[in-house]
Amino acid sequence: MVIAHGSLVIAHGSIVTAANPVAPLPADRLLTFLLQAGLLLGVALVLGRLARRVNLPAIAGELCAGVLLGPSVLGALGVWHGPGTEQMHLLDATGQLGVLLLVGLSGAELDLRLVRTRGVTAARISLGGLLVPLAFGVAAGFLLPLPLLSGGADRTVVALFLGVAMCVSAIPVIAKTLLDMNLLHRNVGQLTLTAAVIDDVFGWLMLSVVSAMATTGLGAGTVVGSVAEIAAVLLVAAFVLRPAARVVLRRGPAVAPVVVIVLLGGAATQALGIEAVFGAFVCGVVIASVNPRPEALAPLRTVTLTVLAPLFFALAGLRMDLTALADPEVAAVAAGILLLAVAGKFLGAWTGAAASGLGTAEALACGAGMNARGVIEVIVAMTGLRLGVLNATAYTTIVLVAIVTSLMAPPLLRRAMDRVEHTAEEQMRLTWPSVPEKKSEIP
Repeated sequence: MVIAHGSLVIAHGSIVTAANPVAPLPADRLLTFLLQAGLLLGVALVLGRLARRVNLPAIAGELCAGVLLGPSVLGALGVWHGPGTEQMHLLDATGQLGVLLLVGLSGAELDLRLVRTRGVTAARISLGGLLVPLAFGVAAGFLLPLPLLSGGADRTVVALFLGVAMCVSAIPVIAKTLLDMNLLHRNVGQLTLTAAVIDDVFGWLMLSVVSAMATTGLGAGTVVGSVAEIAAVLLVAAFVLRPAARVVLRRGPAVAPVVVIVLLGGAATQALGIEAVFGAFVCGVVIASVNPRPEALAPLRTVTLTVLAPLFFALAGLRMDLTALADPEVAAVAAGILLLAVAGKFLGAWTGAAASGLGTAEALACGAGMNARGVIEVIVAMTGLRLGVLNATAYTTIVLVAIVTSLMAPPLLRRAMDRVEHTAEEQMRLTWPSVPEKKSEIP
């Protein structure tokens, strides 16, 4: 935080005056930053386009850019060891700006009408898709060797964090997959996307609580305090931010106000000890409820999805160290976590769908769609690594789960939907724009 008082600016304990200003970024560090950011982004864009060419999510190629340039490939070959600590902090700051805007846009593009119309059935599917993988993840956190998961965090916090990482779904990847496969008008597509929305909301809530536990300590008071803070954030968003955003967004251009709202919302929750991405997501949902011109966000969407988000995912891949999988014990743990993540999401979604009266094929299709973790799990993994809850090995494993499950979704969904007949309602819905086509741009 920077506090201005008279002619003094106090930042992190240092005092800066007009006679002693903050020195600008040295020219050599600026040059290094520009070269590294340009290289990471360039490789991410090339590999992202190659991934799209072979019908894979762009995020797969963007993550692979970091893997290629990081310790897994070039680092292992001794060609390049990546940015230094200070340079990585500069890149991280840019990446955090990208992820906050990406999460804010994901919230701003939620189809709230879809949530209202399909909420009850989707809630059952979502509940199963949340609780079963959450239980599997927590159990794995307690049973697996702690040194392979964390550098010293409390085991309970590590277990809860692993549970959160396993139970989330990725709205962007799911929406893109359903659109590409022309399944969004199908009943299963509608239910899967709505259930993923509910999953994401609870996922951000749980991430915020567990993150607070990691920073302030484990205890009933911490949990109660975190839940109370989250409730306060939601109330302020509903009764203060929403009316203000409605006025602002109806009076002029939308892009700049939306960026301000998302960033300040992230700053507000970060100041409360809740992850900034939660504030960005809540602000995005508020924007979705009041924005009269969603198409006005197209320029922001373009910049975020083509520049800032790919850089963030390349940085996420840069932190992966696949050479750790050469250790048989580490490889076994990674395979076990992947198996539990897939089985938990399929079993949970199938249980919820079956309880709602859906057939076996429809239930399996819901599981196949919700199994995609994508963007959201990468963000969860990055948060865990930053907080010290996860070590490099656990982080690499969770990002691998995000990549593999996103790649699994299209073929498994296609096989399941081949066994589900079209209904008259689905044929009528072909012209109903329940989710805008712009979602296809999201990686």
